[in-house]
Amino acid sequence: MKLKIFFAAGILGAVMFMSSCSKTGDFGTLNQNPGTTVTPVTSGLLTNALSGIAGYTWDQGGLTTLSGLYAQYYSETQYTDASTYSKQRVNWDGYYAGSLYDLQVIINYNTDAATAALAASNGSNANQIAVARILKAYIYSTLTDLYGDLPYTGALKGDNGIVAFDKQQDIYTDLFKELTEAVAQFDNGLAAKGDILFNGDISRWKKFANSIHALLALNLSKVDPAKGKTEFNAALAAGVIESGEDITLAFPGGNFFNPIYNYYTITARLDYAVSKTVTDFLSSNNDNRISVFGETAVGFPSGLTRIDAVAFGNANTNWAKLLKGDKASPTDPFNIITAAEMDLARAEAAQLGWTSESANDFYLKGIKDSWTSWGVYNAADYNDYVAQSNIALSAGDAYKKIATQEWITHYPAGLRGWSIWRRTGYPALTPAPGAITKIIPRRVSYGLNEYSTNPDNVGSVAKQYSVNGDDDSQLARMWWDKQ
Repeated sequence: MKLKIFFAAGILGAVMFMSSCSKTGDFGTLNQNPGTTVTPVTSGLLTNALSGIAGYTWDQGGLTTLSGLYAQYYSETQYTDASTYSKQRVNWDGYYAGSLYDLQVIINYNTDAATAALAASNGSNANQIAVARILKAYIYSTLTDLYGDLPYTGALKGDNGIVAFDKQQDIYTDLFKELTEAVAQFDNGLAAKGDILFNGDISRWKKFANSIHALLALNLSKVDPAKGKTEFNAALAAGVIESGEDITLAFPGGNFFNPIYNYYTITARLDYAVSKTVTDFLSSNNDNRISVFGETAVGFPSGLTRIDAVAFGNANTNWAKLLKGDKASPTDPFNIITAAEMDLARAEAAQLGWTSESANDFYLKGIKDSWTSWGVYNAADYNDYVAQSNIALSAGDAYKKIATQEWITHYPAGLRGWSIWRRTGYPALTPAPGAITKIIPRRVSYGLNEYSTNPDNVGSVAKQYSVNGDDDSQLARMWWDKQ
């Protein structure tokens, strides 16, 4: 009752106060807050979007960490529901309301004739739009490779979340278009301000876009190889990342920390370890990367029950935290896409017959670039490593070995590792021993918020991902994930 009284009093007061004024203009600037920004500062929006880009590699318990659990890059050390395949419903609200929306605002303000001139103080309109389009495509590619169909063409238009879903095939088609057009859109004007990734280097932005383009094209290798080949070669011809051109985000400190430091030191959590699947592969093959993929070389078994996980952790207190673990620095750089990843993508494409390049040459180059990037390369160890029978390419198992090296080289980018496994079937991962249903998930189920705000649209799409009567199943295969 008290709420109703206050509400009624508020209305009465407002009516009485309004009656004493002839028009709202009588208030002058009384209701204007001089501390607010009427026009968005596009450079600030870009910095905000870029500050979270490491999250598309590893996001401290979010979507890309979930995919890394399925790829068996990481293991849960205490609460093992996700790694034992209980159905996870992770909301995507933060992506749509956060970086995607910020990037759309950058595009809108640089496109609209009424605001474009003002926005141009933060870089030429064309350059700002091109950067925003590339980043949007990167984020959307992450989301569609996690969920499948999702809101795309109708999203980011102030619709209160009630948006139709686009088919993944259509999203992919548009992502290729967006990346191609964005690369062509850059001009010789002022570089986009707020660029904490490349500091305005347009050539680096183009290679970033083309590299994303090429990686996405490989996902079409089973569902539409002709289209995949066309798109991969277009990206390759436009220029992808080469040796010594790793894309890393350097963290300045302050409010921007390296995510590993933030996780193990700032939040002081210990829920994630390097999986024994990874450490076993590295140690059994005398792979020098074992010294840097985890704080120690003691991998944590993947997919244990909670009781077994706690028991293992108690008996092995030196289990491997990710990368440097709690020894990480707040300003340590973090890989976004590496030259080694692109070398091995080119090896796979060559093995598929998509290019005339040498699969073996790019396979060897990918391993070398990876070792170099991680700071563990020396010629003697490398030569011994690639000469091993279970590493050297041979006619019967070349594709398997290339895919397996892609899987290990994408570490710690969980989504890319999971996509390699879904696309190729390699490496042959063993389902979680603690799972009731011993089938590794193929997608992420839609978040519960979508069922609350967009029930009709998500409901119809969920039926397309039905397995054994379970709609929106995490065991369902998305469009490009074919047998």
